[in-house]
Amino acid sequence: MIAYKLLRQRNDGTLGPLFVGRDTVIPVGTWMRAQMNLPHPGLAHRPGYHCCSTKRAPHIKLRLKNGEQRVWCTVEVDEYTELKRPETQGGLWYISNKMKVLDVLPS
Repeated sequence: MIAYKLLRQRNDGTLGPLFVGRDTVIPVGTWMRAQMNLPHPGLAHRPGYHCCSTKRAPHIKLRLKNGEQRVWCTVEVDEYTELKRPETQGGLWYISNKMKVLDVLPS
């Protein structure tokens, strides 16, 4: 299944998660299995990779005041479930156990 994911793009060009497991490096072109028990204070416990059915997440800023940049990526997901979220959070999400980043999309 093809989906879209917002990732942090660090100054060195590596990609990483927005919130949970921020130190993780997510390579392009490699299947990764989600870590299921990472600490997530203040966030709902939804283990897995959170991806969107469309390139839309109006509740998340793409550029932060501290200079952090977030980029949309095309990803392939496997072992996923669908989670219906409000349109203000992008609508349909896929929560997957496996993910491979295919491409970083231009801003």
